[in-house]
Amino acid sequence: MRVDTVGDTVIVRTLAGSGWGGAARAGQEVSIGAIEGEDAYMLGNVKGLAVTPAGEILALDTQVPVLREYGPGGLHIRDIGRDGGGPGEYERPDGGIAALDDGRILLRDPGTARINVYAADGATLGEWRLASGGGWNTSDPLYVDTAGNVYTLVLRERGKPPWEWRYALARYSPDGVHTDSVMAPEWEYDAPRVTGSNGNNSSSGNVPFSPTKAWTFSPLGYAVGGLSIEYRIDLYRTDAPVLRIERDYEPVPVGSGEKSEQEDRVTRNMRGQYPGWRWNGPPIPDFKPPFRGIFVGDDGRIWVQLSQPSVEIMSEAEALQEERRTQNRPSRFREGVAFDVFEPDGRYLGFVRMPDGFTTSPDPVFQGDNIWGIVRDELDVQHIVRFRIEHG
Repeated sequence: MRVDTVGDTVIVRTLAGSGWGGAARAGQEVSIGAIEGEDAYMLGNVKGLAVTPAGEILALDTQVPVLREYGPGGLHIRDIGRDGGGPGEYERPDGGIAALDDGRILLRDPGTARINVYAADGATLGEWRLASGGGWNTSDPLYVDTAGNVYTLVLRERGKPPWEWRYALARYSPDGVHTDSVMAPEWEYDAPRVTGSNGNNSSSGNVPFSPTKAWTFSPLGYAVGGLSIEYRIDLYRTDAPVLRIERDYEPVPVGSGEKSEQEDRVTRNMRGQYPGWRWNGPPIPDFKPPFRGIFVGDDGRIWVQLSQPSVEIMSEAEALQEERRTQNRPSRFREGVAFDVFEPDGRYLGFVRMPDGFTTSPDPVFQGDNIWGIVRDELDVQHIVRFRIEHG
């Protein structure tokens, strides 16, 4: 590891080796989910996950909707709240869940423009009004720092198209008072896009496999993010210089089949709105960006989701047959999930590849060497799975 200071930035670069002494393995310990049986185990559309200090698992299934609590071993304990607009009820929860150190449970509900507050036993304690006024859904979780402050994503200004949105995190004190906002990091970068218009309406979309802006919030109280043109992750520490993590990487090529499939998908979507539309953006890149997302664990560890080679899981003929049967064209390629893991001071711990079917939507929960996330089986059934990272 080499540490340099350039201006007001401390750069930590991994040259060789890792804290774990090599690649790690994610071993499955608990799985929740079933094709049939009790309703509590038949997961429909899990949009949010959280884990209490005691290890209970909180999952929001928006297909019901219901907030469910499971024990550390996967046994269903209780349902919390219910559909509705009364105290403790929710109309359109979007997946923002948090488990506080004092046992309280939070659930964000844009439908009622509030964050519901529950006791550890599921009893309703009250509500916090959303600073954004509600009505705007986000897939981002609720963030909690080590001082017990809670953060939720908000738009900095309304009335702009999505590709011009700018974000902030509204901060609430532990007793639910909206105190101020933390601005999201920004980079001078215009993502390659395709556009469509018919004179009355217009839309825009990113060119597949182009670099993107990725950021999240650390429980240590600062934003962590990067622009995936390069392998460069910045920690915007509040009382210290910016710490930048850099690492060499092997570029992952975009397969010819992947490229044509993505171009066809974008074209189909655009022609659904603008008949006769033709590709009008830059070509799809030949290589994937170095990373796809950034997550931070409860201990401040940074989990960088790396681009991976895709595997063909279905032939073109099989995809056409499935499309005729369901009226939806399935993806023929699947890209696995793998992480580089770093300590908050930039030290490289190692690489871990997650098992097939593991997804990063909703955001997984990371606590030390434990990971809770959603795994989809061969029938596309969701399971909540707890993994233990096994390393040397």
